[in-house]
Amino acid sequence: MDLALQGKVAMITGGSHGLGKQAAEALGREGCKVSICARGKEQLDETAAELAGKGYEVLAVQADVMKKEDLVRFHDETIKTLGQADILVNNAGGRKGGADFQETGVATFREGIEFNLMSPVELISLVLPHMREQRWGRIISISSIYGREYGGSVDYMTGKAALIAFSKHLALNLMKENVLVNCIAPGSIDFPGSSWDRFQKNSTPEQVADFIDRNLPAGKFGWPEPIGDTVAFLASENANLITGTCLNVDGGQSRSLF
Repeated sequence: MDLALQGKVAMITGGSHGLGKQAAEALGREGCKVSICARGKEQLDETAAELAGKGYEVLAVQADVMKKEDLVRFHDETIKTLGQADILVNNAGGRKGGADFQETGVATFREGIEFNLMSPVELISLVLPHMREQRWGRIISISSIYGREYGGSVDYMTGKAALIAFSKHLALNLMKENVLVNCIAPGSIDFPGSSWDRFQKNSTPEQVADFIDRNLPAGKFGWPEPIGDTVAFLASENANLITGTCLNVDGGQSRSLF
C-alpha cells in the first residue's frame, strides 16, 4: 500500500533503537527523509548507517531531549540538511521515579514530567509554525497504556496521561488546518535494552511467566514492528480523518474501555 509519504521529512526522538528506530524504519520505507536523535553517539551512528544502507535518506543528530538547546539544534539541523519537518514522532520518554510518590520526591517527579511531557511540547512548538503555514502536518507521540490506566512509576503515568490530554487539545484546535495530532499507547513491548528486557533478565522464569499469564492475553511480550507500522499509517493520507485519538497497540493488555 502506497501511503503517499514520499519526500516528507520526519523527525523522530529516541530514534537510535527500539520503537524510535522502528518508526524511522517504517517511515524511511515509505520514502520519508528521516531525522533521528538520541543521546548515545555510537548506537545513533550505527542506526543511521543501517538505515542509509537500506537506501533511506537519514540524518542523525546527537541530542538530549531534556535540554532545550539540543532540541533547537535537532530542529535546525534537520531543516538545514533535509528541509522543514512535515512529521514529528515524539518517542523519547521513560520513568524517572518509582510507584510511590513520597519515595520518588518532587524533584524526581518534576524530572519525569519534563522528560515525558515537556520535551515533546518543546519540540512541537518548534515544528508547528511550518506545519500550520503549509496546512499539512502530522504529530505522533508515543504515550503508553499506563497513560490511560494505572501502571508504571508515578511520574511516567502522570506524564504520559498529560501527553494524551495535550495532544487531544492540540488536535481539536488544528484539525481545520490539516495538522493531525495523535498518540500511540504501546503495551509491554520487548526489545534489547527496554524495561521489559531488563525485567526478564532480572526476574526468575516463574516471575516472568506469572506476569505474562496475568497481563498479556497474547501469551508473550509485544514487539516493535507494529508500533512503527502504526506510526506510518497515522502519518499518511489514509489516516486523514484520525486526530485527537490514542491508539492502543498492546495485544489486548490494557483493561480500560477508553
